[in-house]
This record gives sequence, C-alpha cells and structure tokens, in this order.
Amino acid sequence: MIDQTLILLLAIPLVALVAIIAGGPARNIALMASVGNFGIALVTSIVWTQVAAPEQLGAFEQIVLAKPQITLALGLPDAMAVIMMLLTTLVTIAAVLAGKCPEGRERLWFSSVLLISLGALGAFLSTDLFFFYAFHELALIPTFLMIGMLGKGDRKAAAWKITIYLAFGSIVLLAGLLWLVAATDSPSLLFKDILAGQVDSGDQIGIAALLLVGFGVLVSLFPFHSWAAPAYASAPTPVAMLHAGVLKKFGLYGLLRLFPLVPEGMQHWLVALVVLLLGNILWVGMVTINQKRLDSMLANSSVMHMGYVFLAIAALIAAGSTDANNIALPAAVVLMFGHGVSIALLFALSDRIESKTGSLRMEELGGLAKSAPGLAFLFGLAGMASIGLPGLANFAGEAAVFLSGFKNWDAGQPLGAVQIATIIAIFGVVISAIYMLRAVRNIFHAAPVKLTESAEDLNMSEKIPALILAAALLVVGLYPNILFNLFNPTVEAVEPEVSLVEAP
Repeated sequence: MIDQTLILLLAIPLVALVAIIAGGPARNIALMASVGNFGIALVTSIVWTQVAAPEQLGAFEQIVLAKPQITLALGLPDAMAVIMMLLTTLVTIAAVLAGKCPEGRERLWFSSVLLISLGALGAFLSTDLFFFYAFHELALIPTFLMIGMLGKGDRKAAAWKITIYLAFGSIVLLAGLLWLVAATDSPSLLFKDILAGQVDSGDQIGIAALLLVGFGVLVSLFPFHSWAAPAYASAPTPVAMLHAGVLKKFGLYGLLRLFPLVPEGMQHWLVALVVLLLGNILWVGMVTINQKRLDSMLANSSVMHMGYVFLAIAALIAAGSTDANNIALPAAVVLMFGHGVSIALLFALSDRIESKTGSLRMEELGGLAKSAPGLAFLFGLAGMASIGLPGLANFAGEAAVFLSGFKNWDAGQPLGAVQIATIIAIFGVVISAIYMLRAVRNIFHAAPVKLTESAEDLNMSEKIPALILAAALLVVGLYPNILFNLFNPTVEAVEPEVSLVEAP
C-alpha cells in the first residue's frame, strides 16, 4: 500500500500540472490536487505509525539506469521523512489559497506552485541519492522564474542573486555527494547501500566540508545567507511560503540524513559550524531588528531561526550519533516543522496586510487591529509562535534544541563548544521578541493612520489558509508528542526530557 500511495503523492501534482498547462481551471485543479495530497499524506502517516517496524514497509523502487545504478526509489524510512511529507502537503494547500494571482497568469502561477511542491515532496520521499538531488533542483526552477517574472520590488536582481547563490551551493553539494559515493564504494545510489558503506577518516574531513558548505548555502547558513532575505521579500507569496517554509529544509534534511557516514569529518568542523550558526542567530537577528519593512523583517527572521536547527545538528555532531544524543534529531525536525508552518503563515498574512493597506513599511501602519481584528489575531498567533511562545509548535522544537545542547553534559564538567553556543543562543529569543513584538505593536496597536482606518478584515477565503496553518501550530504546540512519538524506538528514552516542552 505504501509504495502505491507514495507514487500517488508525486503523480497527483504532476497530472494536475499537465491539466493546468492544457488549459483547465488552474486554481480549482491546484486546490483539488493539494487537498488530495494532504489527505493521502495524513492517511499514510497514520498507517506508518501503526506498523511495528515502519522502516520495513514496502517502498517503490524502479531501476532507470543500470550503470551507474540509478533507481527511482521512494520510501518513508523514518519519522523525519514522514514529518517533512506532512509539512510539504500542509503548506502547499495554504500556498495555493494564499496570495493574489495576476490576471492572465493563472497557469504560470498555479503550475509553479505545484511544481515546487512536487520537487520538495520528491526530495523528501526519495531514497536514491540521484533523485534526492534532482527533485530539489527541479523545484528551484519555478522558484527562480516566479521571482523574476511575477515578483515585486527589485525582483530581477533578487532572482539573479538567488540563482547564483543556490547554483553555487548545488555545485559544491554535488561535488560532496559524488565524493561520498566514491568513498563508500556503493553498488548503487540507494541510501540503504550508501549508508551501509564506510568512509575513511581522511576522506571524511573533505566530504564533510563540502556537505556543510553546499547544504549550508541552500539553507542560508551565515555567511552564505544574503540571497534569502531579498528573495523572500521579492517573491510572490506562495513561493515565499513554499521555499522558506518547506524547500529550505532540504539542506537540513540532507545533513541529518548523511551525517552517519561522516561523523568524524563533521566533528572536525564542529567549532566552525558553531561560530557560523551563532552568526545566524546573533548577527542576522540584529539585522532583523533594523528592518523597516515587514516582508524584509520576516525574511531575515527566517534566516535567523535556521541557526537553532543548526544548533541541534551541532549537538548531534558533538555526540557522534543519535544513540548518544537521542534528543537532537527529534528537536531539529520538530523545529523544522514549526518554523515551516509559522513562517508560511506570516508571509501569507503579510501579503494580506499589503493588499488591504497598500504598504508594508511599519512606520506607515498602525491601529490595524481596530479595523481588522481577525487579521490581528492570526498575525499575533503566528508571531508568537515564531518567537517560541509556549503552547505553539515552535516552542516545543526550540526547548528540545536547548535540551539537546546539554544532553551529555554533567555539572562539574567544562563547557564545550555546543554548551557555550546554547547559552549564547538563548539571547536570540530576546532578539526575536524585540523585533516581533515591535512589529505587532506598530502595525496593529499603534494609533490608527489613514492607510489602516478603512482597511477591511480578512474574508472567509482569506481566513481558510491562515486557519489551516494556525491549527497545525496549536495542535503540535499543545501536544508536541504527536510528532516526538514518531521517533520510535528512541522515544521512550526521550520522552521524560521532551515532556518538559509540553504545554500544561
């Protein structure tokens, strides 16, 4: 059953894409495809949890090239793949419903949304290294085109910048992946064959460096981050939602997936990674505080919060394996989910603010809560999730990240690089609170101005995508073990500590 449903998850958006290009009603087709995919993903996830050894579930494999052996292979090998599948299909529904498509560009708009979603799903479901890489590259093509053709502001410069940066990252990553495959002497490009191999410690250092730089550029790791903020601020709303919320997680997913092959190499670069992730949290955090436009603030905040996921990865690297630190991996993945949902919701609501007031400059807005209370409530909820308010999804992930930093540390021991970084990273919570609370105050609770006095509240069609994402933040925030418990069989060991992040 699983192998058939995984094929369906890719076939549905592909068929919908063809139907849209052929002239069908673009929005309706995209909506039906996205809702259908989420339903299939949800049922598949439930089935996955009911099986004693879910990694043994049937997966789809079809050899497409004999030498070198390349296989179109899809599977759900672990909880990380399941959660990324759910995140992708959930955000896709909201992305289809969000934003305003320019008249006459419906086919380009909705086909691009489906193609980005298809690429992200394909990457997260692929258990073959070639298609893992290829699906991500496929998703980048409509991302570049949509920013350059239908974006706003300095869209062409932003499109060129993201294209150049991510092309560089992809090339570096490809070099690292090729070296990795050669070093393992794997008979195929299937993850199970590659992960069964071993890499000499001498090769691990070079491979780890290439993987960290390649994946790091794609995730906007400091100092390779400067493409992200202008790209998201210029991108059409669905593209910003899907890339910042979903596709950027590809790099984090890849590091977590391939780390077991190069643990010694990753440990060689641990201090450097800690310094860079603190750059995301502190440097980019300060840049975020300095932003005057809401879209730029949200774009920079997305870059900043990647530092916390890298902190969990650093904790895992320092431990050497998921057995030695069984909190780090779940913490990283749950935070990836929470961040993906909250930033997608914030970008969707930011678009509605600009549509209703004509501006995103925070000093030009004020008192919007009086004329648009529904918009104010939903933005406040998403903003509080973003800064880690208890009871919302991001808090569970962030708290677990901080716990993972001290997992193997005992009182009386000297602080290591990860522990020092964890202590410093807590200050990032203060930075997040400053820029987000200031934005909420200036836009919604300051004295009303001319632009906001006559602004209309969200109508039902605008509320639906926001409510879908808000519900996900609340469900995971109030009961985070709905995701943490997917990480069996290690969950029994994790649960006593993870329970600290549950809402009362």
